[in-house]
Amino acid sequence: MKKTLVALSATLMISAFSPYVISTSAETMNSLESELSETQNALKELNAQIAKVDKAIEDNHKMITQTEDEIKKSEEQVNTLQSEIDQLEKEIEARNEILKERARMMQESGGTISYIDVIFGAQNFSDFINRISAVTTIMQADQKIIDEQANAISDVQEKRDTIKATLTSLQNKKEELVAMQGQIQEQKAQNDTLKAALQSKEQKTLADIEELRASMLAATPAVSNTSATNSVSTTASNSTVAAAIPTSTPKVTGSISTVINAGYKYIGNSAYKFGGGRNASDIANGLFDCSGFVHWAFAQAGVSVGASTDTLKNQGTAVSVSDMKPGDLVFFNTYKTDGHVGIYIGGGKFIGSQSSTGVAIANMSSGYWKNTFNGRVKRIIH
Repeated sequence: MKKTLVALSATLMISAFSPYVISTSAETMNSLESELSETQNALKELNAQIAKVDKAIEDNHKMITQTEDEIKKSEEQVNTLQSEIDQLEKEIEARNEILKERARMMQESGGTISYIDVIFGAQNFSDFINRISAVTTIMQADQKIIDEQANAISDVQEKRDTIKATLTSLQNKKEELVAMQGQIQEQKAQNDTLKAALQSKEQKTLADIEELRASMLAATPAVSNTSATNSVSTTASNSTVAAAIPTSTPKVTGSISTVINAGYKYIGNSAYKFGGGRNASDIANGLFDCSGFVHWAFAQAGVSVGASTDTLKNQGTAVSVSDMKPGDLVFFNTYKTDGHVGIYIGGGKFIGSQSSTGVAIANMSSGYWKNTFNGRVKRIIH
């Protein structure tokens, strides 16, 4: 009888407490499944972003291969030019020896014999004609040697200048190649780290859900847990992108507003690609390099600008840093002078396609971008 009363009492206590347990567990389940939904949405969007980055990496790798082939060909040309220079220098040295011999012979004769003396020292008319012919031949030969020498020296200098320009171009290409490799690795590492973190969070949340579901079933075996498994889906990246778009920067209208706002849709939805942004496929997939993005953004407002930093830095009107306005181009010394360009949006920030993020808004008032900003500001739209 006593055992029966204890069992009945326990049953009554569980029955009384069950609604609270069920309610609390259901709330926890909803929270966990909402968190799971957010994580899975973020993973889905990250996978889409990774696909863009992988495409950029693939295209960049092709560009690297092409650049290496061009470097190899240029180095072969340099070797050919050097061989030509070596041959010309040998010819110059040979002519120098001839001219030295001429000078030595004249010195041994006392240096007093001139071509006139030779001509008028003839014994008869026939000898006179022969001497004129001989002197003319000698004079022409000497002049030819002198002319050839001058041409050879000029040719050597021209070829040396060509080699210098070629080597400088090669060095720039190599620097770009190294920079590209670093950018690609940085993109890949960041995506891999983020994906691993999201996958870990997803697995942990799934484990928590299963554990909670098991405890709910154990506590209330007669109660269905269907009502506790409703999911609340949210999209994490949209809020991230919205947060990335500044609200405190100066308001702009017209063409400048079009240029600045054009790139907002690519924030968190793009990847850096060397040479990107110059065809429909790249633009559709959000693949830009810095100058390609600037070229595209201005095109959205019907304004044609160059698609390289070297061209862009020579366009528009130069303005001082203190007079910067939204829509101005700002330049940075990254892997080379004026190696990066972006569009100033006000508040010490600019939008551009950055190597590690794709299209993004960056702060040029502190950190890396402050240190690399070179003070060059160009105004395209007045």
